[in-house]
Amino acid sequence: GQARGTALDAYGTVGVDGLVLTGRDADTVACRAGKLTLDRVEIRAYNGVGVHARPNTSLTLRDSVVLHGRTLFSGARGLVERCRFTDATDNAIAVIEGADVTVRDSRVEGSRIHGVRVSGARAEVTGCELTGTGLAAVVADTQAELRVAGCAIEAVHAEGIWFMEQSRGSVDSTRVTDAQHGIAVTTGADPVVRGCTFARCRDTGINVGSAGRGRFEECTVLDAGNAAVLSTEGGSPVVDGCRVSGGNVGIAVTEAARGRFTRVAIEDLTSVALRVKDGSTAVFEHVRVERCPSQVQTLGNAGTTADITDAVFRDFDMSAVEVLGQSRVKLTDVSAERGTLAFGVGEEAQLHVRDCTIEAVSRWGVSAFGKGRLVARNLTVSGAGTAGLSGSGSACLDVTDSEFTDCAVVGVSLRDRCGGRLVGCSVAGEGGDAVRHNGLVELVSLRTSLPVVESTEPAEPPPTIINNFNAPVFNDEVHGVQLAWNNTTAIQQQTGEGGTPA
Repeated sequence: GQARGTALDAYGTVGVDGLVLTGRDADTVACRAGKLTLDRVEIRAYNGVGVHARPNTSLTLRDSVVLHGRTLFSGARGLVERCRFTDATDNAIAVIEGADVTVRDSRVEGSRIHGVRVSGARAEVTGCELTGTGLAAVVADTQAELRVAGCAIEAVHAEGIWFMEQSRGSVDSTRVTDAQHGIAVTTGADPVVRGCTFARCRDTGINVGSAGRGRFEECTVLDAGNAAVLSTEGGSPVVDGCRVSGGNVGIAVTEAARGRFTRVAIEDLTSVALRVKDGSTAVFEHVRVERCPSQVQTLGNAGTTADITDAVFRDFDMSAVEVLGQSRVKLTDVSAERGTLAFGVGEEAQLHVRDCTIEAVSRWGVSAFGKGRLVARNLTVSGAGTAGLSGSGSACLDVTDSEFTDCAVVGVSLRDRCGGRLVGCSVAGEGGDAVRHNGLVELVSLRTSLPVVESTEPAEPPPTIINNFNAPVFNDEVHGVQLAWNNTTAIQQQTGEGGTPA
């Protein structure tokens, strides 16, 4: 190779085997026309491109090493097998402008920007290792098509894999470890991700935002620093058959995003398992959550909704379901076991419950407070440590055909200005009261052998009247005094009986 400039210009059909090619400030190897095959070569590119395959050419690179420079496919066809790309000052491999490239069983390490970038082109990356990239290890942009399979990505500064700008493709059987985000999908991109593992990601495992979509099947997220799965800013993923273990938050849907989550198992988190906020909408089906402090939390305006069907929540330190703000939640065929509070609805939120069961909670089965609204059909609560159903504040209850059994203190407790009705409900147990109510909730066809106690609100004390005066107040006759108020200064004189100063 030369000290500066290009080491190899290739035209026609060319094969090179076993050379060291060095270039500086230019394309070290340039495939300008025809077909170029490089076997067992070492390419050293300083301040330039290592290998450049130009439009309508074909480049094969096997068992080779590229140092410092990038390998650029521009409108070309390419095959890369068993190669190593080290310390590229740009992207290690760039596939652009309609190129079609396959990269197999290769290693990319230490590139300043991306490991593999596919822009307005097509690439397949299989069996590769990528580590230490400055930005996303693998990225698809500008309507690219990217397929990734059987790869290992580790210790990258940003995303492990990033689909954006309406790119498509798939990711299969790939593991990402110690990335900022395991995989990110944004700006209309829509990949299919199957059988992947995202471990110890510093922020999120799966991150879908800015109107990104995507389908995620049979994936695992382990010990995510912030959220295992995040849908935000108009994101709309479909997640099926995934598992989340360890970390902070399980699934978060925020900032007017959407999401459908089916056959999801979540365990051993330090915070909430399922969170829906800020005008977002989420559907959860066939969900299992265990050993998380809070298991469902919704907060936001009336456009914040969550539908949860066929779910099991076990071993929660605080609550299984917490519905706040003006959010709305529907629970169907949901069971909650072993915790403090199973279902809670407050502020101005709404909770609709159908065919749900609650067992072995230390305090309350269901609590409605503030101005929260509870609508329940065929709810069963057994073994509550305090009350099966609690209503307080100005909450509104509409509970029908429900059962409260073996609640330690009271089956149903209704306080303050809580109102509504209980229709066709039953309360059973060995002790305590069936209902303690304030007289504002209608009890229709209540079935119980336990006491029903109505407690009236204590009479309010008479008001205390406080008068504030800005002048002297006389409660009897007063003679021979001098008075002054609202003065800056005052002079006091003593007078004799004739009225003259003494």
